[in-house]
Amino acid sequence: MALIANRLNRIKPSPTMAVSGRAQELKAQGMDIISLGAGEPDFDTPDNAKEAAISAIKSGETKYTLVPGTLALRKAICTKFKRENGLNYSTSQIQVASGGKQSLYNAIMATVEEGDEVIIPAPYWVSYPDIVLLAGGIPIIVEGNVDNNFKITSEQLEEAITPKTKWLLINSPSNPTGAAYSEYELKKIAKTLLNYSNVYIMTDDIYEHLIFDDFIFKTIAQVEPELYERTLTVNGVSKAYAMTGWRIGYAAGPENLIQAMNKVQSQSTSHASSISQAAAFEALNGPQGFILENNKVFKERRDLVVSMLNQANGIECQTPQGAFYVYPSCAGLIGKKTKNGKVLENDLDVATYFLEEEGVAVVFGAAFGLSPFFRISYATSTEILIDACNRIKRACSQLE
Repeated sequence: MALIANRLNRIKPSPTMAVSGRAQELKAQGMDIISLGAGEPDFDTPDNAKEAAISAIKSGETKYTLVPGTLALRKAICTKFKRENGLNYSTSQIQVASGGKQSLYNAIMATVEEGDEVIIPAPYWVSYPDIVLLAGGIPIIVEGNVDNNFKITSEQLEEAITPKTKWLLINSPSNPTGAAYSEYELKKIAKTLLNYSNVYIMTDDIYEHLIFDDFIFKTIAQVEPELYERTLTVNGVSKAYAMTGWRIGYAAGPENLIQAMNKVQSQSTSHASSISQAAAFEALNGPQGFILENNKVFKERRDLVVSMLNQANGIECQTPQGAFYVYPSCAGLIGKKTKNGKVLENDLDVATYFLEEEGVAVVFGAAFGLSPFFRISYATSTEILIDACNRIKRACSQLE
């Protein structure tokens, strides 16, 4: 009898984590490596959130909490949704999890049966299809049009829906492209969804506050109230509050769905860290002005990286509306030869070439379901980004 379950053959380890791991290995061997693979802000967690965690430890808030999270944090999340999104939820409609990824995992595991279909626009965050596959579902990949800033249209959505469709998964602003759906675009998608009562909507809003150029963020249940009872809205404190390691995500949706997700979580992690929950409570309730200040820095970095990459031979880079990623095309590099005579046949070859030739770690586009592209996270210092982009430009200029 085999020890390892066959269902693990359906999935692969996270490619973004693999890139970061390979970069760390090369760095340990003495190579000068710049890693632009991880989606993690370089800003520090706000002091008020850190102090709240310290206070929680000192006051003994180190015990088990309720499975869906502390009542105080769930109330703060309800307040956040009302204040920022105009959405009314009760605490029984909220689940706190150990990161946004666990929120998504809980929802998929609680709802997807063998053979159910989940529509996932590409490019997508690397974990979406694998979570669906692990649950026995079928990811239905719909490619966003490059000329539409990688976003899918309502017409594409309608073509993809079948009687087996259980979920549409939206991520806006997007990882890996930074593309964001406007209110008008969401209304068109919502109009299509209103015709299919069997389809639920999971919206990953983790980059909600990381938006630029006067873009106005909207979430789909806000745009179309008739979809409120069919929408699970996922968010967290990882990105905007620079709290990736604290592992706090949360979800809001129909009470019966949240109860089912609580059942899944009760048999896995039980609940998120009590200390991290105290920090997240303070982050949501405390001063928010630093988010706009951080966004100014992110926008400067975005503009710098887009400009420099567009100066590199064979690379074309669009300007994203949010998050902290760019997703440049490397189509102009495919078929070219390195000085060692190797032909670059795909975006994995390009990413490998950048890493081995110039010590710059990026994530290849096939990991996100759309080639030939690669992802760069610009959530690092301006000096590092300038160095990295100059290395990429040099690497491109040396190809034949």
